[in-house]
Amino acid sequence: MLNKKLFKYSVTLSICLAVASCTPALTPLTATKSVPESFEKSTDTTNMSSTLWRTYFKDPNLVSLIDTALKNNQELQITLQEIEIAKNDIRVRKGALLPSVGVGVGAGIEKVGRYTSQGAGDASTEIMPGKEMPDPLADFKLAAFASWEVDIWKKLRNSKKAAVSRYLSTVEGKNFVITNLIAEVADSYYELLALDSQLDIVKQNIALQSNALEIVKIQKEAARATELAVQKFQAEVLASKSMEFDILQNIKETENKINFLLGQYPQEITRDKTNFVSLIPAVIHSGIPSQMLANRPDIKQAELELEAAKLDVKVARAEFYPSLDISAAVGFNAFKPSYLFTLPESLLYSLAGDLVAPVINRNAIKAEYSSANARQLQALYNYERTILNAYLEVSSQLSRINNLEKSYELKSQQVAALNRSIDVAGDLFKSARVDYFEVLMTQRDALENKLELVETKKAQLNATVHVYRDLGGGWK
Repeated sequence: MLNKKLFKYSVTLSICLAVASCTPALTPLTATKSVPESFEKSTDTTNMSSTLWRTYFKDPNLVSLIDTALKNNQELQITLQEIEIAKNDIRVRKGALLPSVGVGVGAGIEKVGRYTSQGAGDASTEIMPGKEMPDPLADFKLAAFASWEVDIWKKLRNSKKAAVSRYLSTVEGKNFVITNLIAEVADSYYELLALDSQLDIVKQNIALQSNALEIVKIQKEAARATELAVQKFQAEVLASKSMEFDILQNIKETENKINFLLGQYPQEITRDKTNFVSLIPAVIHSGIPSQMLANRPDIKQAELELEAAKLDVKVARAEFYPSLDISAAVGFNAFKPSYLFTLPESLLYSLAGDLVAPVINRNAIKAEYSSANARQLQALYNYERTILNAYLEVSSQLSRINNLEKSYELKSQQVAALNRSIDVAGDLFKSARVDYFEVLMTQRDALENKLELVETKKAQLNATVHVYRDLGGGWK
């Protein structure tokens, strides 16, 4: 008898080992983290991303807006709930490592035919002298049940580790949302200031053009100008007034964009509407690329997703191996409530262990394993792409800041020259030494260049916001 049992167990074990031996081997993957030692034309080792956003942004109105956005922004709140979901998934995976225990209470009744094997046997059985087995027969049960999958191949532990990595990934995703939210609020705020400045420029230009129109009307009465000149100046005044309303609409839309980011209904955005052109962009300290790898939340998020994908492959591979399940039960079982707690007659217990290896459904397991490998490759390529994109973003912004600084200096000189030319053209026009067309063109060129100067200043300020974001600043 003992030899037969040993033979049966050895055959079962041999089949399980044979099945496990056909498991595909893991393909090791190594992510490429190499980046250039420094950014182009930069030897700076001080990294500005460690600066808190409250310190980086000097405008108290902007700081207040960002603070409100971090409290009320709906997208950020959605991301925070994703973190809670990922945290609960860890609890689910952790629970799978522990035995599943439950308590059951049951009652039933069964009537079998007297002329059946069971009925004939019951009729001949007596519980007490002179008493036959009850008919129909009731059944009462009170028992505790437990089942447990023994994690011999680390499948469940690796699954829990993958859930932890994904939880940490959602935390980094939240940090990335914060970084982008701060940058978006700052961008929109500077755009609003730029529109305020452009509105002032257009109003000043309208006053200048209206003054020139009155001069032309006087000259026409004195026969020194024609109706054509009057109509041309009138058209310029109307064009500038139309531009004023376009800017007012842009201001309203930008305010609503900021209100949306702040999670509030339309209201005026508090800001300082003066001296926009005189704002000085923040000093940039880019540091070295290796610091960027440690600071950018999207890079850390992609790295954690890659780690989770690697663990998923191990979990999928463990499906090829036999699983060991243990089940147990203990309780009371009787056909009459008064006998339910009679010991040891009503005592119920069981203990069983199953070692099961997949044989028929291996194709489905292979398909899932292949999919896990493909997802791992996707995560690897996404990680490398994120690093490359981060480096290129910082490189582009540093170049942009440098070129915008030179461009702004030249445009400032150009605007100063055109302002002087407006005065000169006005004096010459009054003395009839130039015609109205030259005055119109001078005013038009001056307006265009003043508006471009404001756009360049806005681009400078936005570039400092973007490089701060791209270096990984804002979320700490």
